[in-house]
Amino acid sequence: MESSGKPSVVEMVVLATSSALTAVFYSIYRSRAKTATHLKEAKKISIDQDLKAILSETSGRCIPYAVIEGLVRSVKDTLNSQYVDDCKGVIERLTLKEEKMVWNRTTHLWNSTEKIIHQRTNTVPFALGSYNENISTTVRVVRPLDAVELDLETTYENFHPTVQSMFNLISHFISGERSKGIHEMEEMLRVGDSVTGVGELVLDNDLIKLQPPKQDFCYFLTRQNYESLLRKQTSGVRVWRILSYVFGLAACSTLLYVLWKWYVHCRESRKRRSVEEEFKEQQRRLMRELQIEEGSFSATSCVVCLSRERALVFLECGHVCACGPCYEALQEPKKCPICRATIDRVVPLYNS
Repeated sequence: MESSGKPSVVEMVVLATSSALTAVFYSIYRSRAKTATHLKEAKKISIDQDLKAILSETSGRCIPYAVIEGLVRSVKDTLNSQYVDDCKGVIERLTLKEEKMVWNRTTHLWNSTEKIIHQRTNTVPFALGSYNENISTTVRVVRPLDAVELDLETTYENFHPTVQSMFNLISHFISGERSKGIHEMEEMLRVGDSVTGVGELVLDNDLIKLQPPKQDFCYFLTRQNYESLLRKQTSGVRVWRILSYVFGLAACSTLLYVLWKWYVHCRESRKRRSVEEEFKEQQRRLMRELQIEEGSFSATSCVVCLSRERALVFLECGHVCACGPCYEALQEPKKCPICRATIDRVVPLYNS
């Protein structure tokens, strides 16, 4: 806190940063809490022969937010893994990532980073069927790539390290980047996987569809069961809530500290002005008793003896109000005659 009572740059930066992070974390927390609440309230539907009849009786022949659990079944064609034999699926994601080390000029350390060079996702129409093979009812999954929780299984993974040479080492030292290699990965949603889908369940003509909700709800497709998905979302809400509380507490603490320092500064200023007014009043009363007119002495005269020139600067208050002999005559601990602040050190005043 500066002497003027204004907050320092560090205090303003801490206050602004903690306030901004609190707002961001609280916004994420509200969004995640809303998603978890909707997921808890979602209607759990079983895939059975009565599903079409249930949807036919609902308003608009749809359930706005429903939970479906079943096995992945292909509608027509399937996707074959490019690396694993006899591995068939309905969603395939191929990813090439470059892994490299980047020199941080601030910390003087090598940091590991990743960059996606290429990514391609292939899909074919698929549906979710019952765990009971005797039930023929299926739910067609619409726009699976729009799901916020698309859980795919890693079927192939390989790392191709970069061959290092003396020229590469020199160029890495100059550029500040050192390539580690290429990470190749294949992920698939395989036929027969158990999948939990959360979205809008509709009956379109004679076809049951699971599609992204029209309202502000999240679309989920995950290999986890419903309880695990709900537990994951709830734990995420807890993390963002804790972060909001921590940074909110930091922002409030910083604000209270700034206000407290400002209050202390104002109180000290009022006290200093009151002491100065009291001192001036005592000085005027002493002059009247000694029958000395106010204009009969210099403005630079010592405020104690009114005869010698002021010759000292009192620190830390900064007042120039006394001569050397009067300073020596002050009782210990020596205090400024004007503001009554303790005199830590004295600097001689030289008038040119």
